[in-house]
Amino acid sequence: MKWLQIHITVDQAQVDFTETLLSSLGAVSVTLDDAENQDLLEPLPGETPLWNKVIVTGIYAQDENEEIDVAALETFIRTQLPDAPMRSEFLEDQVWERSWMDYYEPIQIAEKFWIVPEWLEPPEADAVNIKLDPGLAFGTGNHASTFLCLQWLGKTDVKDKIVIDYGCGSGILGVAALLLGAKKVYATDIDPQAVLATQQNAELNGVLDRLFVGLPEEFNETLKNQKADVLVANILAGPLMMLAPEFATLTKSEGEFALAGVIEEQVAEVSSVYSEFFDILEVEKREENWCRISGKRQPH
Repeated sequence: MKWLQIHITVDQAQVDFTETLLSSLGAVSVTLDDAENQDLLEPLPGETPLWNKVIVTGIYAQDENEEIDVAALETFIRTQLPDAPMRSEFLEDQVWERSWMDYYEPIQIAEKFWIVPEWLEPPEADAVNIKLDPGLAFGTGNHASTFLCLQWLGKTDVKDKIVIDYGCGSGILGVAALLLGAKKVYATDIDPQAVLATQQNAELNGVLDRLFVGLPEEFNETLKNQKADVLVANILAGPLMMLAPEFATLTKSEGEFALAGVIEEQVAEVSSVYSEFFDILEVEKREENWCRISGKRQPH
């Protein structure tokens, strides 16, 4: 089987219409990509981040017994989007929805500490190896902020301690803490898919029995008055600043913390908010301007 890809470049305001159009014409998948190498920073509350110019790609299955009339398909699309640049191409038969697996390799976080895609053998069998399916998204270790948090966990004493992973995504940070010896990890995220991904990755690594993960309401109910020895949160600057009082309540006196998802220009403001409750001990930067802020809860 072959796959037809149709790429259409549109303005941000036309994205929803273009997605709907391609889907209504039988696309089995529609994806979005940046058309102008535009950086996306933190959105304002209620906003969905999106590039100004977007490449919308529809993928169509080419049945062996019935060829797609590409010319007719393109002609109809042009009647709806007459000014939008468009091109098409055929992909050779492949399991395209998993073809990205070819591009993942083990990532070394520190000595004897690796992230290993689940289908590959660990480079060091006796190391701490986090098995991960990057297809579950929300955190693979490739992004600078995730890497910074993993590095911090690797040098932090989490053995036999209670750890909170707030905004857990794929669960990679909570799973790492458990593999590094944490007694229990309490993880939470506002996205139900993240909760599922965290459960699956914890099970993949054999640590599900020491993990709780749930939506914020379930997390608060389960944690109750228990406090963390270690708290890690890889989110964005705005939510991090709003959550500072809650994180202070969740963390033991002199408990350790790390925050990421912060760009260099935001460090001073985030640090100022947290300095009311925490002593800022370190700011670490990676890949141009992504930063991690870490330190300890002030005695209380």
